[in-house]
Amino acid sequence: MAFVSSSVILGVPLVPLSIISAIVGGLLVLFIFSDYYRRRRNEVKFIAQISPETSNRKPLKPHIQSSKKSHAKPQSSAADKDHHKRHHPLDVNTLKGHGDSVPGLCFSRDGRSLATACADGVVRVFKLDDASSKSFKSLKVNLPTGGHPTAVAFCEDASSFVVAAQTISGSALYMYGEANTKTENGTKQQPKLPLPEINWEHHKVHDQRAILTLSGATASYGTGDGSMIIASCSEGTDIKIWHGKSGKLLGVADTNQLKNTMTTISPNGRFLAAAAFTADVKVWEIVYAKDGAVKEISKVMQLKGHKSAVTWLCFAPNSEQIITASKDGSIRIWNINVRYHLDEDPKTLKVFPIPLRDANGSILHYDRLSVSPDGKILAATHGSMLQWLSMESGEILDTADKSHEGDIMGIAWASQPILTGGEFATVLATSGADKKVKFWAAPKRVLS
Repeated sequence: MAFVSSSVILGVPLVPLSIISAIVGGLLVLFIFSDYYRRRRNEVKFIAQISPETSNRKPLKPHIQSSKKSHAKPQSSAADKDHHKRHHPLDVNTLKGHGDSVPGLCFSRDGRSLATACADGVVRVFKLDDASSKSFKSLKVNLPTGGHPTAVAFCEDASSFVVAAQTISGSALYMYGEANTKTENGTKQQPKLPLPEINWEHHKVHDQRAILTLSGATASYGTGDGSMIIASCSEGTDIKIWHGKSGKLLGVADTNQLKNTMTTISPNGRFLAAAAFTADVKVWEIVYAKDGAVKEISKVMQLKGHKSAVTWLCFAPNSEQIITASKDGSIRIWNINVRYHLDEDPKTLKVFPIPLRDANGSILHYDRLSVSPDGKILAATHGSMLQWLSMESGEILDTADKSHEGDIMGIAWASQPILTGGEFATVLATSGADKKVKFWAAPKRVLS
């Protein structure tokens, strides 16, 4: 038998085994690397697809840096919140802690306390040592079960106030005064902020109708005895006057119109005025007897001039002027210091156009008005917008378009300047449906 070389079979040369092994090995390596890169490409695509959804996630940080970063991060977060909170140059501070909308607020006579009526059933009284402070001493007074506060007004001092509430049985008034803090041995305790107690209360004040506004003033005109009188305005047509300290009903006024919007008393306790969904405003005089008590409430004049319903009104600090805002797109300033008993009519001193228009150019109106204690600035609201106007010219001094995240429900000026960040400033407070109460500094630029 003849032997044939391994390199040739049937005349065909054979490839050496080493070369075949090298080729097979190369193919295996190529396959492995191609599979690896393919999987890597898929991973990259997957990451690219989910990155927009997860871009806001915080990356994991090395443990060695966590102690340093944990101190820096809260500071930047607080700064961001502070920047968001103070989005307007006149924005001084925000009072937190309200659990629902805040339909009513009121400053004490000395301007050092602010009371808020919140729909969560709580009245809060804040002590204002510095309006820009990060925290305030406060009282929280829970109304009787089922009572939802709608308005609040201070009484004799910062330790007593009257609250309007709506209950299942109808409207109610509660007067809270200083609590009895005497101990068994007769000495008085001195707690920091003792909770006030109910001194008097009235139920079904306006039957089933809710109380829209409370207005308080000191009876300082003429023979007034200097006591605090309170006016409650129902959503019907009746207005009632109460003695703040005793709770005695002093008199009733009726607009005899379709429905009340609001009422207010002049700062000296002489006049009562009401807006009632009509173009005219009715004004009553609170007449005092020689002993200082309220003798009667008599209708004395009517403000006629607007062409559409009056939405809000307020008195000037001197009690001799009334400022009205109407759906006719105008603001009017009236002189009511006239000899009405001689049939002298109140006079329109100034008429300003309301500088508000919607997207279609239609005239808008103001919801609320309040005049600064110096009588120079008119604060006005529409929805969540707050404006400051010159009382002299009617020109806009400043605007905060979205001062609250919901409609503004209450507005009031402090009667005295309040310490604000190292200096005293005239402060305006607003409350809203967004569960917030905010402090605003008055514009320094006043147009003449």
